[in-house]
Formats: sequence, C-alpha cells, structure tokens
Amino acid sequence: MRSGSSTRGSRAFRPPDSPGRPEGRPPVPPDPAVRRASAADAPEVARLLHDFQTEYSEPVPDLPVLTERVAEFIERGEAVFLLTGDGPDGIVELRFRPSLMTGALDAYLEELYVAPAMRGQGLGRALLEAAMEAARERGATRMDLGTSEDDQAARALYASAGFTNRERGPDGPVMYVYEREL
Repeated sequence: MRSGSSTRGSRAFRPPDSPGRPEGRPPVPPDPAVRRASAADAPEVARLLHDFQTEYSEPVPDLPVLTERVAEFIERGEAVFLLTGDGPDGIVELRFRPSLMTGALDAYLEELYVAPAMRGQGLGRALLEAAMEAARERGATRMDLGTSEDDQAARALYASAGFTNRERGPDGPVMYVYEREL
C-alpha cells in the first residue's frame, strides 16, 4: 500500500549515470533550474502529480479537483512545490511539521517525480538539492522521506545526498516506515 508518501515520488528518479536518456532528447544543462511553484502553477503541479499517480497505478482525483487542492495548499502554506524543466518535467512536494524535541521544523519530502522522458538527466538530483535548500530556508533542521526497498536508483540518490535508513550511524539498526489507511 502506498499513500501520500515519497515512496511513490522517489520511484521516479533515475540517477544521471544510468542508461536511458531517450534518443533525440537534448541533454539537460548540468545545473537545471528549479523554481518554487505559485498558485498560478497549480494546473502544471496537478498535471505532474496526476501523471505520477497514474504511472504507478495509484488512486488520483480528477485534474480539476487536484488543481484546486494544490492551489489551496500553496495559498495556505501547507506545502511547498518545486518545479524543474521546460514542461515542467519534474516536481517535489515538501511538507513541514514542528518538532517537540528540537523546537525547529522537520521537513517531509512527500513526493519527488520526474517525467519518464526526462529521467536520467539530473533533474531528480536538482530537485532534491533544491528541496533541502528550501527546507533550510524555512527553518527545518531535519528532512525525512520514504522509498521502496526495490527502488535502487532512488535509494542511491538519497544516500549520495547524505540520507540514511540507519539509526545512530552506519552500523545502527535499519529504520522502517509503516503506513495504513484509516
């Protein structure tokens, strides 16, 4: 079962050194531009999220409903959406919550998705780095995410960016994420 977690989002990234850039597709510049979405971008954000859910056979509301929800989340500051590519072709959704232990914010990387035709060109890494910077700017001191065990590309991306699934260091116990419908 996958609900609104980055388990889905992280599936979509293929690292830059992996094969698969479609023939005839121009390479993305080495440092793809990432921008923060505004409420005016809600239709494009919703399109990418809809494509993402559809690609992984996950339930998704109709585009008009999703577009309205995205705009509301942006306007109320409930989520930060980052976009990259001309299409745009990739998206991150960040959520924030206060931490009782640190007194600061924790960031949750809810979704990271790159359109299939644009994978393997560095967009996922650019989005992840921009997400970490956006979280820092908002005052977050920690970021968490989830991905599936079999998504080796996403796991490699996250590990290369300093994320770990081990408690208290590399020899600590493996951390798990559990979820369920309510």
